[in-house]
Amino acid sequence: MKYALLLSFLLTAGAGLGADKLTESDRIELLRGLTAEYATAKISLPRSRKPLEFESKGAYDKAAWAEAGKELGPAARIGDLVQITKVTIHDDRIVLEINNGLKGKRNWKDHIQVGMGGGGMTPVNQSATAAPGGTYIAVVFDEKIPLVKSSEIKKLLAPVLDFEKHSATEQYIETVPDPIKQAIAAKKAIEGMDREQVLLAMGRPVRKSRESKDGLDFEDWVYGQAPGRITFVTFQGGKVVKVKESYAGLGGSTVETNPIP
Repeated sequence: MKYALLLSFLLTAGAGLGADKLTESDRIELLRGLTAEYATAKISLPRSRKPLEFESKGAYDKAAWAEAGKELGPAARIGDLVQITKVTIHDDRIVLEINNGLKGKRNWKDHIQVGMGGGGMTPVNQSATAAPGGTYIAVVFDEKIPLVKSSEIKKLLAPVLDFEKHSATEQYIETVPDPIKQAIAAKKAIEGMDREQVLLAMGRPVRKSRESKDGLDFEDWVYGQAPGRITFVTFQGGKVVKVKESYAGLGGSTVETNPIP
């Protein structure tokens, strides 16, 4: 209830002051703070072609959600670990793609592995439960989205998703070296990370590209879009060898900033 009151206040205050329009920085914070985040399902989440609406006041139409579940079955059962795989921000709603949406297959976690060092791979899903598929949840506001943080969205969704409970991913993060652990917490990539660790830190890239140079194969993951900050994460041999940031203007021109140490 207190989270709903907080968001209602933000809506009212924003409308009165004309400050309810999200800035580019606000959007980036929401995208970074929600994308690739894990949560535990507190209810049976239904698969749905249309995003399941969750009101900013903290309520949702249980009957409508149940009806969606009758048609396509569950996306996650109570206690299943789920992941936000994509975040889309509209004028009055934030749409969260869960487990790759309807593209998500059965037992999605069984196909996800994390590097444990020494060339070994360990499945993320080591529990008895496995989410059957994916779905979409839309956090809907009365008018425009107020100045709200990703942490507040997580608290708002507390009736259906628990972002606080320790997951297999969090347990894995505790096993990595401190610099990588700190980078994942800061949602940035650093040299020495593997692909799975970069996904945990920054989510899916906007695009990927590959090239060969002097007999070596390189792969670039690109994050961000113009106008704004663009981050290039370069892999060689399965590890990050370079992280570079640039600012891209409306015309596509870029200005390189200092490389991330």
